[in-house]
Amino acid sequence: MSRIVKKRKEDIGLSPDDISFRGEQKMDKILLRLIDFDVENLEEKVVEKIDTLLEYQKKPTVTWFNVDGLHDTKIIEEIGEGFNFDKLVLAEVMDAQARPKVHDFGDCILLSIKMLQQNEENSLISVENLSVVLNDSVLMSFQEKRGDVFEPVRERIRNQKKRIRTGGTDYLTFALLDIVVDNYIYIVGVLGEKIETLEETLLQEPRKSVIDEIYTYKREMNFLRKNITPAKEMILALSKLESELIRESSHIHFKELLDNINQAIDSSETYREILSDQLNIYHTTISSKLNDVMKFLTIFSVIFIPLTFIAGIYGTNFDVLPELKYEYSYFIMLGVMIILAFGMLLYFRKRKWL
Repeated sequence: MSRIVKKRKEDIGLSPDDISFRGEQKMDKILLRLIDFDVENLEEKVVEKIDTLLEYQKKPTVTWFNVDGLHDTKIIEEIGEGFNFDKLVLAEVMDAQARPKVHDFGDCILLSIKMLQQNEENSLISVENLSVVLNDSVLMSFQEKRGDVFEPVRERIRNQKKRIRTGGTDYLTFALLDIVVDNYIYIVGVLGEKIETLEETLLQEPRKSVIDEIYTYKREMNFLRKNITPAKEMILALSKLESELIRESSHIHFKELLDNINQAIDSSETYREILSDQLNIYHTTISSKLNDVMKFLTIFSVIFIPLTFIAGIYGTNFDVLPELKYEYSYFIMLGVMIILAFGMLLYFRKRKWL
């Protein structure tokens, strides 16, 4: 599956507020989950109908409504009608390939960012689009598929952590983004540890599989950079956003997010440079070993060239050659040739020239 954003031909020329799903369907049925809370009370449930959500708009609590799956246009339209969202908001939510951004619509704020997850078996990184729409009392998060990425935030709410229970939708937004950015740092760190272990292998045994690993990690680091850099731009814009929906006390948290994502970018750049250095080490080591091989073969050739020259002039055309009368001389000669060739192959392999 390609991880590069591709423009579909059927999407060309669509209106900016066209509500149609642009992306890859990653689950069969949309899952709607709701958490409503304040300092004292907590309600958590799976929602079957959008009408159920409308009663929470006027409650003095914080409501977090999470949508897993974006392919059902009808449900997204019902959400937009129920909460009176601008069509541009819904169009952005349905575009899973959109670049990370933040936009203030006055009555709500829309932001999107890429969530990254790493496959522990093959170290490959997958990407998923996350959109968040918030107003003064309701936060809606839209994911492409169901996952447990935000389960730590849910646990903090369930365990009555005072800060998140009293923070409002803007602080809840920070908590979700913090999970995403922390995951960036974690993935960079995991890849970084594997990259650092390659250097010892390169110096000891620069085999072909090592260079394949370097190219794999280099590709993953480039993919990380492609997704983290736009996320930094979004968070920077969010930290400077002047909106009544974001309290002054929350700006310091968004600036903290900016510091964290800068850490992820700096680390990824460092490891990209390390990979480039490792490529140079590999090629330098291979060149050095090749020089050793050429040195040995040159010495070997210098010794045998004059011997071959003499044999070429005089041959073995002498009157007295004891082996000519021996019955098995030919087979002995063949055996010596085979043993000599096999012995040289073993020697080359022992020296890791083959």
